[in-house]
Formats: sequence, C-alpha cells, structure tokens
Amino acid sequence: MIKLGDTLPASTLMEFSEIEAEGCSIGPNPVDVAKASAGKTIALFALPGAFTPTCSAKHVPGYVEKFDELHAAGVDEIWCVSVNDAFVMGAWARDQKTAGKVRMLADGSADFTKATGLTLDLTGRGMGLRSNRYSMLVRDGKVTALNIEAPGKFEVSDAATILAQAKG
Repeated sequence: MIKLGDTLPASTLMEFSEIEAEGCSIGPNPVDVAKASAGKTIALFALPGAFTPTCSAKHVPGYVEKFDELHAAGVDEIWCVSVNDAFVMGAWARDQKTAGKVRMLADGSADFTKATGLTLDLTGRGMGLRSNRYSMLVRDGKVTALNIEAPGKFEVSDAATILAQAKG
C-alpha cells in the first residue's frame, strides 16, 4: 500500500473535457500522473464512485467549497479520482459544478487504484472493484500526507483535513 514519502504510481488517468483548448481536445484526454503532478502541490482525494450518496453530498462539495482556501494554502490543483469512466466523471463534474476547481479524473480500469493498494471490493454490492475513500497531499509527485477512511466512514479524507495539512 502507498505510504508517506512514496511517489505516486506511474499511470494514466482520463479526464473529460467539454471545451477544446490548446493541447486538450473535446472528450476523454489522458492525464499522465507523473507529468501532471511534477512541480505541483496536489490535494488528491479518491472515493468509491460517482453519483454515490456520500461522495455527491459531502466529499466533492467540500473540496469545491474549500477551493479558495486550499489554493491560498499552496495547493495548485485538486484531483478527484474514481473508478468510473471519463464520460461518467464528466457528467458528475457538470452536476457538482467542479469546473476550474476540481479535476475529475477517471481510473476506469482501476490501474491507479490497484497500484496504490487502496482498492475496495464492492462486488457483493454489484459495484465491482472500486477505490477506497481517502485523501492525500502530494508535493512534486510524492505523498506528504495520507488519510485513509475506515470502511463506511467519512471522517479524515475531507477538504478540511487536507486544508489543515496543507497549512501545516
């Protein structure tokens, strides 16, 4: 399992873009984790699935709400990672109004999640292999804070916890 001081696993996440920009076409675009995190401070949080109750009601909204404070504390980007496809993450981004605040990154095949060792098997609930709920502060690709939730909990991976760690 990933731990403090480790480098984020080499992998590619996918991000849905609705607006074409330089180097970014409309639709799913690959995000090389190593390149995207190099030289930046990232507040990364992961969760079991898009549109699920706790994730939609508390987890994502907290990071959207704390965007300005996190930025002021030195966080360059906020990433939300979920084992969903890029189209679902794009739809969820619209629903949660994350544009310009939280990058909604799809880990469709759970490659990143498996590499971190933070998987959650929800096969019994019809959801397959998913990500555990956690947050981490990443500086230049290295994990400097890691907050892993106990099963069914939402106590330590919230935006307020990461904000305190970013200020610390």
